[in-house]
Amino acid sequence: MSDASAVENRQSKGDQILFWGCFIALITTSFAFFSRMYLCDVRFGADFGISKVTVGELKGAGVWPFAISIILFSLIIDRIGYRFAMLFSFVCYVIYMIMACLAYGSIQGVTDPETLKAAQAEGYNLLYWGSIVLALGNGTVEAFINPVVATMFSREKTKWLNILHAGWPGGLVIGGLITVAMADTAATGDWRMVLGVIAIPAVIFLAMLIKAEFPVSEREQAGVTYREMLAEFGGFGALIGFGLIFAQLGQVLGFGLGVVIGLAAVVTVAFGAYTRNVGRPVMAFLIIIMMPLATTEIGTDGWISGLMEHPMKEAGYNPGWVLIYTSAIMMVLRFFAGPIVHKLSPIGLLVISSILAIVGLFALSRCGSSGLGIIFAAATLYGFGKTFFWPTMLGITAEQCPKGGALTLNAISGIGMIAVGVLGFPYIGALQEKTASSVLQESDAATAQAVLVDKAYVLGDYQAIDPDRVATITDETAKSALASANQAGQFDALAKMALFPAFMLACYIVLFLYFKSRGGYQAQVLTGHEAKDEEFTGGVPAAVE
Repeated sequence: MSDASAVENRQSKGDQILFWGCFIALITTSFAFFSRMYLCDVRFGADFGISKVTVGELKGAGVWPFAISIILFSLIIDRIGYRFAMLFSFVCYVIYMIMACLAYGSIQGVTDPETLKAAQAEGYNLLYWGSIVLALGNGTVEAFINPVVATMFSREKTKWLNILHAGWPGGLVIGGLITVAMADTAATGDWRMVLGVIAIPAVIFLAMLIKAEFPVSEREQAGVTYREMLAEFGGFGALIGFGLIFAQLGQVLGFGLGVVIGLAAVVTVAFGAYTRNVGRPVMAFLIIIMMPLATTEIGTDGWISGLMEHPMKEAGYNPGWVLIYTSAIMMVLRFFAGPIVHKLSPIGLLVISSILAIVGLFALSRCGSSGLGIIFAAATLYGFGKTFFWPTMLGITAEQCPKGGALTLNAISGIGMIAVGVLGFPYIGALQEKTASSVLQESDAATAQAVLVDKAYVLGDYQAIDPDRVATITDETAKSALASANQAGQFDALAKMALFPAFMLACYIVLFLYFKSRGGYQAQVLTGHEAKDEEFTGGVPAAVE
């Protein structure tokens, strides 16, 4: 074997280790996601005495800090290096597991009602802040894996980002199977064991990547300056991204809307002044689409086990099987994304995905009293619909805004995730509560008066069924009315969620027509050292629409 061949083989082996290490790092994020969401639905509400909207806020705490870490790390990752980001994410997982264990211990053996309330509050705070640390780690994972893979496969970004992001549903399947196998432990035992499964992939990706040779980013190779990278994101991107970040920090730290607007304005003006650009129009449009997209996929995934709990239990199965099943569909299809993207083009694929997601969500919303076959038929439609949303949007961003490097590629993920955390999860929880309250008032006004309380969240006021008051209800008729109201709220929420992919469909049709007017979808590839627009718009064409 020649020296050149030996070097090529070693490089190929190193690339494989690097890619699959990134893949397993993404699996770690979905392990953490599934176990948290499952326990939020089956255990945390009762253990820590919190309402559905507070559960939604706890779920959101494990999501919105993702945006902070992925955006901030994307601004500096080319300077601090991918290895540092990888190590930071691993440390976050360790801290999270420690805080979760402390939360569990805080309520053990406490029986006095007043003491228990204080212990529950302490435990909830530990879980909440631990979830924030976890989300920072998850965001940092995506901050390094996306630009690494986009650089390694610069001519087939959409294909390989889809394959990389098969790790997300793959982790949901594996982590879901483990969690369902531990269902009794999750429901009545030591749930620290359920959360602890994230240590397995975390240790594996650390071992694979600690000595890996990370590539120089595509942006740096092409000679694109830091200012040019920021200009792709532009003032509009800064307004949306940092506006959402400050809105969430305002909720957590307690400062008002005026402070949020002021901080967002300062950052946006500074960003715009430095870059002298509002951002690429196509990037701005993709940012708008990404917010409902993330709520459709991540928001629904976060609630699906709880939403399907009643019909699945009636059929004799754990509700977690619905998420495992749809995730298995996603995992398999994403591995075969290349031929599908080539046949349909990225935009055409997203148009079809939106239609399937709309139909799937409506079908799931009608499964309240259906048999197992109907439930999984509806879940199949939804699974096919959501499969290509996230990685194909990343691929389009990387292919249309390559000068944006890690920033545009990761910031669009960050904006999607923070939109879910700030708005998506609480909104879905509020949808359930509003419908449940309305149904209960119509069916049993006396019980409604006894259990309903006024609540408020970022999007307004609503009435909710208070779990503490429900615990005092002994009348069987009232209990039946409460169960029916809760079920109605859950399925009404699924039907209303279809509005998000409907909006996305309209946007994708606009993009389809835009690219068709330009001769069809075509990726832009950085080629020249100066990397000016006219030097990289040739690219490698995808299928003509």
